Amino acid sequence: MRILIEGERYPIEVLKELFVSNQYYDSYGLEGIIKNVGYYHNMENNQLIFMLPKVFMKENGMTVFGIPVNDLLYVEDNTSIIVSEKLAWVRNLTIYFYKSLVKFRQRCPNSTLINYSTVYQLRGIQKTYQYSYLDILLSFINYYKKNKHQVLYKHIEAVHNNPKKPKWEKTVRKGNPILVDNSFIYDRIRTKNKRVNEDEQLIVYFFSILNYFNSQHDLGLHIDKIYPILKGKQFEEFKKRGLTKLKKIKYRYYTDALKEMHSLCMLFLSAHDQGKGKSQEDFITANSYDIIFEDMVDHLFSDNLTTSSNHDISLHDLKYHPDGKILDHIFEHRSLLDDSNIFYIGDSKYYKVGSEAGYTSHFKQFTYAKNVIQYNIDLLNENDQINDLTHRYRDELTEGYNITPNFFIYGAIVNPYDYKENGLKPNGGVKNSYHFRYRLFDRDTLFVHQYKINFLFVLKAYVTFNETAVNEFRRSTRELFRNEFIKYFSEQGTSGYTFYKYVKDEYIEDFVNSNFKKLNGKIYKTNDGTLLLAKHELDSSLQNEQLLDNFTLITLE
Repeated sequence: MRILIEGERYPIEVLKELFVSNQYYDSYGLEGIIKNVGYYHNMENNQLIFMLPKVFMKENGMTVFGIPVNDLLYVEDNTSIIVSEKLAWVRNLTIYFYKSLVKFRQRCPNSTLINYSTVYQLRGIQKTYQYSYLDILLSFINYYKKNKHQVLYKHIEAVHNNPKKPKWEKTVRKGNPILVDNSFIYDRIRTKNKRVNEDEQLIVYFFSILNYFNSQHDLGLHIDKIYPILKGKQFEEFKKRGLTKLKKIKYRYYTDALKEMHSLCMLFLSAHDQGKGKSQEDFITANSYDIIFEDMVDHLFSDNLTTSSNHDISLHDLKYHPDGKILDHIFEHRSLLDDSNIFYIGDSKYYKVGSEAGYTSHFKQFTYAKNVIQYNIDLLNENDQINDLTHRYRDELTEGYNITPNFFIYGAIVNPYDYKENGLKPNGGVKNSYHFRYRLFDRDTLFVHQYKINFLFVLKAYVTFNETAVNEFRRSTRELFRNEFIKYFSEQGTSGYTFYKYVKDEYIEDFVNSNFKKLNGKIYKTNDGTLLLAKHELDSSLQNEQLLDNFTLITLE
């Protein structure tokens, strides 16, 4: 088995030996750079290859596993991915990675990013060819889906054809009948003799392994509970001694289905990653993996494009702009200033660990935000909805603009074995853009926060989270984003702004009109009628104590 990483350089002679075609790498003299990610298995040259995303790379040629990138290229041939504890990370990663590519293909059926072959179905042990943990898992799943009804029928038939001295009272009391054609059938008849059905012994082994796959990788398979499944310590003991037991019963089976079942169990327990199948090539690969990462993040963060609290606003139009720009992520959540909603705009960044967005990315993000603001203002003007309280981007009285939250989200890997913790937290400083330095409520004053998230969590959540889990993640994440923005504006020495609330008896309208030129872009009236003042610590024009006497200091909540 060989493990390569996207974007890394390898000797061109090695790559020519690994791949039949050069479509997976670009040649640069004596070196080649991997340009795809995915899984590739070609039995013609007996090479099994995983191409991992570049987020698995750190600096100085080290991977996040603490293993030099060149050491992953030469994983020992006699090391079993199936049983090795040292390579347990490969088992989890390949399954989730494979399922993520399949899911992207389902979500974006017209995309040309995914290239794939027919599934490689293992059928027996042959020491000429390698097989992977992914091969064996997919073969178990495919066999189960194809043969589960036949196996169930044979099991019931075998049990009912040989009842010796049945104990019907105990059978009815403790058994769970199966409804077949309006009749109840007891699949397990309690008898006085303890004779073990030979077919059932193999079936128990098969379903125990399948149950292990199902629980380890959240496959969502429904396994009939009529079989006594080996779990926990029993299954660990089976992994140690099961190969010997399977060899003893090898010649009891004559049907093709049971022979194949026996071979699959042998493959799982075999210490050698070698097998034979009916195909000569198996692969699923992707180019432009940043697009797939974007979809994985969007699945977790963004609302459905048909969803909005305001029926006049189309999330589709907010995501796909008339100038050809496309937002990565957009969702609506509570404003930083009041209880109206505002759109949060995000951009996912697919970099190596430690890299950050540059000037071009920041410029693009601020352009996205300006487009969203203009869209809402145009809609407000077209419908003459000056008092619209659902999405307040501009206050008519002060001509101030609401704060538009922007964020970058980076995929990162800190612990290569952690798929549970999302690891979402600020990453780097807040970047800002403005036309007038001290006018917070100006439409050109924009801020973008930066966050990192556990790439492995995103990978697993993409393929395993149900709607409830996704909604819970969105709820907690959106509160986190809002709280971090408020924290930025509230903590001394970060944004430089201090907030005040107007408290004098004079009508707000008269006060605003009298001081409009001095306060333009620095005041904003919320939807509950509160007049806010944002004063920057370096703004000398607001050192007038008489003006500030009209306000009292507040903290954003």
